[in-house]
Amino acid sequence: MKIVIAGGSGFIGQKVTELLVAQGHSVVILSRKERDPSGNIEYVRWLEKGSTPEKEIGYADAFINLAGVSINDGRWSKDHQKQIYESRMTATEELLRIISMLPEKPAVLVNASAIGIYPASTENVYTENSLETATDFLGKTVHDWEIKAKQVEDQSIRAVFMRFGVVLGKEGGALPLMALPYRLFVGGKVGSGQQWVSWVHVTDVVRSIHFAICNDKLSGPVNVTAPSPLQMNDFGKTIGTVLQRPHWMPVPSFAMKMVLGQKSALVLEGQHVVPRVLQESGFEFKFPTLRPALEDLLL
Repeated sequence: MKIVIAGGSGFIGQKVTELLVAQGHSVVILSRKERDPSGNIEYVRWLEKGSTPEKEIGYADAFINLAGVSINDGRWSKDHQKQIYESRMTATEELLRIISMLPEKPAVLVNASAIGIYPASTENVYTENSLETATDFLGKTVHDWEIKAKQVEDQSIRAVFMRFGVVLGKEGGALPLMALPYRLFVGGKVGSGQQWVSWVHVTDVVRSIHFAICNDKLSGPVNVTAPSPLQMNDFGKTIGTVLQRPHWMPVPSFAMKMVLGQKSALVLEGQHVVPRVLQESGFEFKFPTLRPALEDLLL
């Protein structure tokens, strides 16, 4: 297949590209920079004055939208929140325009999303059928992003919203920072320790994206989380066990709020999310439980 990726240079985008190329697909990465093609990877300029990516793409079997300013970079100042929100809206709006200009439409748009759309809770268990929507900054951003991307259905194109959990990887995602205190022998309970961590190995993230492209019965929200979420205290203990480090020094909530501001909600609050759609569709996780996932990434 010929697959177009927006956000292909990011942490997940690079991994997705590697998988798709390894499986023989050709990949077009939308980029703001001029780059030479490499093997099965082509680069097309977009979001720049005078750029007309639709003319260079020609046709595509699928689009993947991972574009947007990272929520993990910097404090959540008002300016940064505005960048996070507007970068997603702008990129998705442009993708809708590009797709509308293509004479031959793609079969599917796989759009990034996040479990932050669900309200934080220590008691609720969320599936794709859960209707509650968080009213905080992240919840509103994810909700509006999905509504925007859903407009592609007006062009009779299947839309899939991949609600990523806490993505664990070696080079990016949350794990390097989560593991650092343990490597320094100062790991321990963060906040109450009761908040849920609905995690997923980055390998299963990219496999699920490919699965969504190929499975034409998949549409709408898809929770991309391992089937065995843990509460933060147990998550931390597992990191300590894998690294052979103690789990002893608590980090109080107020300290996290002082350091991270509003962004502290990412570690002090959580959602218990299960990947019902993926499981019922026959997707098999390579890393369904945490310890093997951490051993793969940390050792």
